[in-house]
Amino acid sequence: METMTNTMIHTKTAPEVIKVSANSRSTAVAGAIAGVVRESGRADVQAIGAGAVNQAIKAAAIARGYLLLDGINVIIIPSFSDVDIDGSERTAVRLAVEPR
Repeated sequence: METMTNTMIHTKTAPEVIKVSANSRSTAVAGAIAGVVRESGRADVQAIGAGAVNQAIKAAAIARGYLLLDGINVIIIPSFSDVDIDGSERTAVRLAVEPR
């Protein structure tokens, strides 16, 4: 008689969105992005406004370098997202950071 064994399937949970402001340090955000990618397999970054988008893009580029040192090659996929902030709708830039 053949017996079946239970195998545990490891599913990665969707990480929280990393929110970036114009005052965020790009190296600190890069470390957060790299950590989330290592832990969850991908990261989502959100920025509203030109200064925040600038910091988010720099952080994504720095994080890509950090992850390459670990043998993880990632791509950054930009998109727009509508966000409600205090009853006001704003357009955010979203960056999906995921392995190639």
